[in-house]
Amino acid sequence: MRRLGIACLLLLLLGACVPRSCARHTAPGSGFDCCEGDVLLLLDSSGSVSFYEFSYMLHFLSNLLRPFQVGRGHVRVALVQVHTEPRVEFDFGAHSSQNTLQDALLRTPQLRGDTKTETALLLAQRLLWQPAGQEAPPRVLLWLTDGVEPGNVDGPIAALRKEGVSVLAVSTGHSNYQVFSRAVTPPIEQHLYFVDPDYMHIIIKDLREAITELICTECLHVRDVTSHSAVLYWRPVLTAGLGQYELQYGRMEWSIDAYRKLTLSPDHTWTELTDLQPDTHYSVRLTAHTPHGTRGTTLSAGFTTLPEVSCPAAVMVSESGPDRLRVSWSPVESGRVERYRVEFGPIPRGDVRSVTVSGSQSSVMLTQLQPDTHYLITISAIHSSGQEGAISVKACTQEVLAAVRDLRLTPMGLDSVKVDWTTQEQGAGLQGYWVKWETGEHSPSLSSSSRYLPARSLSTVLTHLNPTTRVCVSPVYRTARGEGQCCTTHTYTAAS
Repeated sequence: MRRLGIACLLLLLLGACVPRSCARHTAPGSGFDCCEGDVLLLLDSSGSVSFYEFSYMLHFLSNLLRPFQVGRGHVRVALVQVHTEPRVEFDFGAHSSQNTLQDALLRTPQLRGDTKTETALLLAQRLLWQPAGQEAPPRVLLWLTDGVEPGNVDGPIAALRKEGVSVLAVSTGHSNYQVFSRAVTPPIEQHLYFVDPDYMHIIIKDLREAITELICTECLHVRDVTSHSAVLYWRPVLTAGLGQYELQYGRMEWSIDAYRKLTLSPDHTWTELTDLQPDTHYSVRLTAHTPHGTRGTTLSAGFTTLPEVSCPAAVMVSESGPDRLRVSWSPVESGRVERYRVEFGPIPRGDVRSVTVSGSQSSVMLTQLQPDTHYLITISAIHSSGQEGAISVKACTQEVLAAVRDLRLTPMGLDSVKVDWTTQEQGAGLQGYWVKWETGEHSPSLSSSSRYLPARSLSTVLTHLNPTTRVCVSPVYRTARGEGQCCTTHTYTAAS
């Protein structure tokens, strides 16, 4: 009879109800989600720019734009390369995520050729044009060049600025200051930079702040909302490390005693609210107080915490076999879970599979498993809000306990017999064989003996047997004893 070994009866509860969809992996930034506008990159790709310098420009743009949220309703980015025949590398509708934008920027090929900046600016003007009567988003033209032969750009630049486009410039050369100072939107010290290619990284923060001043609004942004917490962040309102922020938050129905108050230093750009109630509406107000005690900017926001996360309180594993396990769990309150997802994979490594069942089901049979293998099984209760509460256990499948077959007893003389056998298959956990023999019930001298043989043995010789002897052979596995086989032999003693 096959039996489940003691080692496989041990189930390890790995954790209580863990909310899986609410984890935060990074601290928030400085309010870049409040930015909305169009940024057109005018990149000098002519032959006067060395390959080394062009590569630094691309990485500079990559790092400069990385914090912004990209796409419609946020920051849209387009790229025009300055060349003998200026080219639109990608337009404003091309990228809706940082991943695709970053890939496109870093793969941009240098075109070489002549520096036709005036023609490229006319192309940029067409991309940035907005029909009359439509409210245009903030628009920024960022011009990157080595400063060599910028050409007659005053006319096209003036036309862009007349249409409300802000112009910023970065030059890796140190000439033509008058041309660039006329081109950029005041204040010049914030919108015009001369820097060597090796040191472009030192202006990223200042240039990024200049862009955010043009396309970002002051707002209090809420993200990473869970059942009991939320993260707030904002663009800096206080400057020079002076003053303080006063944060008030409470349930939507404000009253004199209903809100909590926090005082934050001026260098704060984010904070986390904890100990909130699930499924509750909250209001937040952030007020900046100047060093003189006067009240400045006030930002406000509202949010609703998620419902409480529920998950199965207990998990049971039964009906274990070499290739299957039945997993059962205590169901969550009716109506709170849309479905359950059961994920399982061998430990320490292996492919993880999953099966999804309805919220009314509380058991599933996992099949096509590996024998004698520990599995990590995770049951996730998926709520309609998108939250997931998960609980995990370890369990293991049985060994393949192959039975002894074809047991043969061959007389070898007066009181000896040779015992031979086979097994269906020798599993990895086969340790050896127990051979046990007993005299017949009517023998005048009843006795019992046993012998343990290694796994490679498939025969043995027994001697000094009584005339009627019952012989049994059973396989021994790591966790249990497999199914054996018995036969009775007849021998003859010297006296008979």
